[in-house]
Amino acid sequence: MKKALLTALLLLPLSAWPRSLELTDYLNWETVSNPQISPDGRQVVYVRNRVDKVKDTIKPELWIMDSDGKRNRFLLPGGSNPRWSPSGNRLAYLAADDDEKPQIFVRWMDAEGATTQVTHHAKRPSTPVWSPDGSHIAFRAEVAMQAEFTIDMPAPPEGATWTQAPTVIERMHYRIDRVGMKTGFRHLFVVDAGGGTPRQLTAGSWDVGRGFFGVDLLDVPRWTPDGEAILFSGATNDEASDHGRISDINRVDVATGDISKLSGIAGSWGSPLVSPNGRLVIYTGSKAKESSFAPVELRVMGLDGGDDRALLEDVPSFITGLTWARNGRGVYFTMDKEGSNNVHFVDLQGSLRQVTQGEQRIQLTSANQDVGYGVSTSVHQPGDVVRINLRNGSINRQTDVNDDVLADVELGAVEEIWYDSSDDTRVQGWIVTPPGFDPQKKYPLILHIHGGPNAMYGVNFNFRFQEFVANDYVLLYTNPRGSTGYDYEFLDAIDNAYPGRVDFDDLMAGVDAILERGYIDPERLYATGCSGGGALTAWLVTHTDRFRAAASLCPVTNWITMGGNADITRWSMERFRTPFWEDPTLWIEHSPIFHVGKVTTPTLLMTGIEDLRTPLAQAEEFYQALKYRGVPTVLIPMHKEWHGTWSVPSNMLRTQLYVRKWFERFAGSP
Repeated sequence: MKKALLTALLLLPLSAWPRSLELTDYLNWETVSNPQISPDGRQVVYVRNRVDKVKDTIKPELWIMDSDGKRNRFLLPGGSNPRWSPSGNRLAYLAADDDEKPQIFVRWMDAEGATTQVTHHAKRPSTPVWSPDGSHIAFRAEVAMQAEFTIDMPAPPEGATWTQAPTVIERMHYRIDRVGMKTGFRHLFVVDAGGGTPRQLTAGSWDVGRGFFGVDLLDVPRWTPDGEAILFSGATNDEASDHGRISDINRVDVATGDISKLSGIAGSWGSPLVSPNGRLVIYTGSKAKESSFAPVELRVMGLDGGDDRALLEDVPSFITGLTWARNGRGVYFTMDKEGSNNVHFVDLQGSLRQVTQGEQRIQLTSANQDVGYGVSTSVHQPGDVVRINLRNGSINRQTDVNDDVLADVELGAVEEIWYDSSDDTRVQGWIVTPPGFDPQKKYPLILHIHGGPNAMYGVNFNFRFQEFVANDYVLLYTNPRGSTGYDYEFLDAIDNAYPGRVDFDDLMAGVDAILERGYIDPERLYATGCSGGGALTAWLVTHTDRFRAAASLCPVTNWITMGGNADITRWSMERFRTPFWEDPTLWIEHSPIFHVGKVTTPTLLMTGIEDLRTPLAQAEEFYQALKYRGVPTVLIPMHKEWHGTWSVPSNMLRTQLYVRKWFERFAGSP
């Protein structure tokens, strides 16, 4: 990697180095994900995504390398979700078939590389998992739902063309962002690894896999070591499945299809993982709680569901990357903590220790013996595949997918800050300054607000932030109350009160803290964010006029109408304890639309046309009210976008340009 970087630098003309990051650099940007180490520990397969400039899309590919990072090479086009067979001689993965529909394929990993399409008509197959003997693959796929409310239509006359029959909707969660209308239920199938007709194991008006108020979280089913059963998450009855907060750990007998529930505590549970000796099951989730974010637990139980107990409780963040230690005496995982994600280990007595150290964000995706693989990023290092020594926590970078792009680029400096807010609260944030930063100058400031709201900004590389500061802005991003990675009191502070006083206070205190440094022009303050960040941006402009302009992307502006339009209906309708039809006080108090009469800040609204998470109507309501009042505003519905505005490469460029153009329009005199 160092040799390649040196070569790239030597080939550059002296006048080209250093330079600032350019927006068009994104067209050469690559990302990596899901590295999987082979059973013999010798090879790693991973997904490498690149921008297809012609088709205006992100194109996935499968790459393979030796476990030490050498012989890194292209393997397959268009593949994702790779999984080694237990013997390591085959690789299962998802790829588009001739009709451009994802299906499961298996490739032999010998010199010939013969490939078999294992499924042909499975609808939205996902999470392929090999049986312990490598003879079968379990996966989830959609089964068409049947409406109970039906009519008997007369037959159309011969040759007539009648309008297509409507979809009869009978469930609360009937649409999903990035999918559209929900037309079926996710169920578990098993297919011969050499191909054939899949056999359906589960059935009913419910989904296999834990969801978030109807949204599939892609929870992976797991075989028992004897191959006789598969463990999966989900609520196995219609009422609970549509609830959104209920998910159990279940066992299905592969031979008979009999299902038994293993977890005994009501809650939202998922990620079951059987111990190497086949005696224990680790899983994670939250107990049923009347709160927007219930404390996370890591639990262990016997394979029969007995001796169910907590190893960790009151964790104020999500637990991901569960991996058993090879001796079965504990589990590795990652979680948020003060802007970073590191690998942790907990033994079966509940003793916790941190394995990796440092300011970085790590995703742990596979392990073999004492070696783990994942993706790691830091403020100046884009995500790359890393090899993790699970004994001593050392990390070695195995890929360098963007070193060529950044070879001659001077990035903005990133500084961590802590500052005081109301209620004696300490808040963490980061300041990004432009290349060639001069503290004697006065810079415009962009306050960038994260979504969620229960999420965490941190120390990962952010192309969009770096592109903003390359255009001579200073950027501030923070973790106001409600963010994960801190204590539970901090996380729960916005419950039943979002957006509201405490998150507003934390954001404004961050702006005040950076103004005290003297290099920010107080007359050129700007705010932006998407999703929860868009909601808070709309909230800011209804509660202060200190910002010269704002860009509210994919926002929530009206909690009363949000529940009837979004895919996460129950989450939206449980935003406040009392339903709005009984007492609308909190619903009105915390909806920016009801405070729009106080807005004087020029505010841009931007949302994906197909967005089902924070639907376009939410932005439209705020836009029309601002327009009616004569406040400068623009509404930009983005084509080919669901939630967010930058999944399409050209839309990523547009998002950056529109936001900067809006800020520049109201810059005034520097």
